[in-house]
Amino acid sequence: MATQEQLELSGLIKSVHQRLRDSAKQQDPEAVWKEHVRDEDLLKSYAEAMHKLATCYWDRTMEVSCKRSNSRIEWVVASCRSYFHGATPLLYLFREKDDKVMQAIDAGYRHEHRPYTIDRIKLLDVGSCYDPFACFPDFDVTAIDIAPARPSVWHCDFLEVEVNQHLTTPFTSEEHLSITAFPGDHYDAIVFSLLLEYLPSSDQRLRCCQKAYDLLKPEGILLVITPDSRHQGANAKLMKNWRYTLGLMGFSRIKIEKLEHVTCMVFRKCIFPAVGKRWCDIHREAYMQPVLNIPQDFNESKIDENNDCVMEVSRTEEDDGAIREAFAGLPFVES
Repeated sequence: MATQEQLELSGLIKSVHQRLRDSAKQQDPEAVWKEHVRDEDLLKSYAEAMHKLATCYWDRTMEVSCKRSNSRIEWVVASCRSYFHGATPLLYLFREKDDKVMQAIDAGYRHEHRPYTIDRIKLLDVGSCYDPFACFPDFDVTAIDIAPARPSVWHCDFLEVEVNQHLTTPFTSEEHLSITAFPGDHYDAIVFSLLLEYLPSSDQRLRCCQKAYDLLKPEGILLVITPDSRHQGANAKLMKNWRYTLGLMGFSRIKIEKLEHVTCMVFRKCIFPAVGKRWCDIHREAYMQPVLNIPQDFNESKIDENNDCVMEVSRTEEDDGAIREAFAGLPFVES
């Protein structure tokens, strides 16, 4: 059972997110976000709350309850290692699948692949807060946040940071401990852990994903973790629309897994954008649009007696049916 402190910390986080979304419906989302990143007191409170929630409650609960399989940190590390390392890295299996798609598009397709050489996995952790991946020796981590909770995290607004193809390393300001530009095609993996929900509009989330695409090496991966405390399948259409939207950019979703309170996905930057777009052409359904909505975009909110935002979500008959079907659901790797 959650403690009073945990409820207060999570309430602060949810309240900040909801107020950003509500403001973005009434004003220009860009102006709302710029005003938010200038509010140093709020950012400090948010960073402290997120840091304490993660280290004192989320991570510790996983350790003491033998639920490490539900740890978002462990999930990212395991997903990266299985994709890049191992006897048969998944990278090469999905490369073969990409080749088959390209051959279906063009019967004369021929491509000579280069080995994907890697020692330490070069990982960009966006919205890192406290740099949780720094302790893994096989990862070369760049951690960024608009409100770092630790000195090892660089200050950076990912929405505004420049992508410069002429750089070979991130352009940093040691004086301000900040990053103002990144090299393109540079990272093996990029992590968005509980990040996209922070941004108040679909367009801003799309820009973040497009920027991740530009920063990843061909065949690199974007790992997205999004809050989801509902039953498996409740947000299936929404997640499929994410797959469609990122597919149009040239991503291919290769893994989706429902953990406790979150849904986790891995998107591969295809060598050829046509691979991701072909999936979109074949599987598009009438409801699919190139947007990145989150469940909270459709929820009503109210202000309670403590001046906090409270989400109101009702369960439908469709939800009840999906709950029954979900008991047989298992995590899977996309085919």
